[in-house]
Amino acid sequence: MKKVITYGTFDLFHIGHLNILRRAKELGDYLIVGVSSDAFNAIKGKKCAIADHERMAIVEAIRYVDEVIVEDNWEQKISDIQKYQVDTFVMGDDWKGHFDYLKEYCNVVYLPRTEGISTTQIKKELKLK
Repeated sequence: MKKVITYGTFDLFHIGHLNILRRAKELGDYLIVGVSSDAFNAIKGKKCAIADHERMAIVEAIRYVDEVIVEDNWEQKISDIQKYQVDTFVMGDDWKGHFDYLKEYCNVVYLPRTEGISTTQIKKELKLK
């Protein structure tokens, strides 16, 4: 079984989120999704409109997703890859090159983002910070 892992905040779930999860699942048999905790987002300077446990429930309900884990820090990616015996790590291409150090542990794939949609854009349009 080929395992794939990706990470994200998944606040204000939209079609771009769905597209990356679908395309990530196409790269393997089993998709693990790390959802950033509220505490981790605070460290990153992000404030979510939806609480972490609710974002995790939304992502878990997506048919492409086999397992959801909490992402608490930047450093856990290596241990997650090892713990879950991951074959492929996936992120959006806005992160291109940032996670190349993980190539020592698995394949690293950067997928194109969906044009014209982002949580940041939605928040700006709704005047949220």
